[in-house]
Amino acid sequence: MIDMATCNACTMPRATSDRFSRAHQPSAKSTSSTGNAGSSSGARNPIFNTERFGQHILKNPQTAQSIVDTVRYCALPPLKQLAVDAREKAKHVTAVEMDPRMAAELTKRVQGKPEQRKLEIIIGDFVKATLPYFDREFAMRLVAQPSTALWSRLSANVQLYAKVDLVMHVNKNNFRPPPKVESSVVRLVPRDPPPPVEFGEFDGLGRIIFTRRNKTVHANFMAKGVLDMLENNWKTWASVNNVIIEDDVNFKKKVEQVLNETGFTESRAAKMDVDDLLRLLSAFHDAGIHFA
Repeated sequence: MIDMATCNACTMPRATSDRFSRAHQPSAKSTSSTGNAGSSSGARNPIFNTERFGQHILKNPQTAQSIVDTVRYCALPPLKQLAVDAREKAKHVTAVEMDPRMAAELTKRVQGKPEQRKLEIIIGDFVKATLPYFDREFAMRLVAQPSTALWSRLSANVQLYAKVDLVMHVNKNNFRPPPKVESSVVRLVPRDPPPPVEFGEFDGLGRIIFTRRNKTVHANFMAKGVLDMLENNWKTWASVNNVIIEDDVNFKKKVEQVLNETGFTESRAAKMDVDDLLRLLSAFHDAGIHFA
């Protein structure tokens, strides 16, 4: 079993549409001057000029240690105490950092040491990486439960494949400079074995019923364009599987029959758990109706 925990700790790059390349780097002279300016500014890290990438350095060693003690597989941005402690305790550390200077600093710290083989450094935008970006609101959506205000398609999708727990909140004052958002650490333990369901199908169902999560499932299926899309999917499935479709089939009634037989006609996505969604998806598949 693998524990994966992550937060917007260490370095939190602001979202940007620009890709970093050597052509974007300032000259050594300008880098030096801005670095010195950073030393005299309370808004910048004393070692690096972090303003360019909107970075926030985790400065509280107790918080860093608490995060490291929580996980065995750690997906966290590099540098400072967090990555240093993590590589000593974790089986593997994947560090995502968009600032090559910080990546180089961490590489230098582990060069030639046994911990070097545990460390993988990815230079890129953490917001665009395959790893999630955990500010407080996002973290709470991950751990949300049915019948709560934050239960959503995101919550259901994540909890389909992983057990999610809130480990701790990290106050913004633990960073330098303090970000505008609060942070949280979330533990994700992948379900083993994973559920035998295609993600596109599960997510496709979720897209329909979570569009208006407090409306009935029936109302969401009757929304403009939904039945046409599903009917096209059904006909494609029938063609691929050599299933003959009668010309006079009323597709709307076919969908309503599935909803009635499963008892979800008047249900609302806001109160349906993952098992409910899987049962509904399975019933639609039995009727040859697919969502991806």
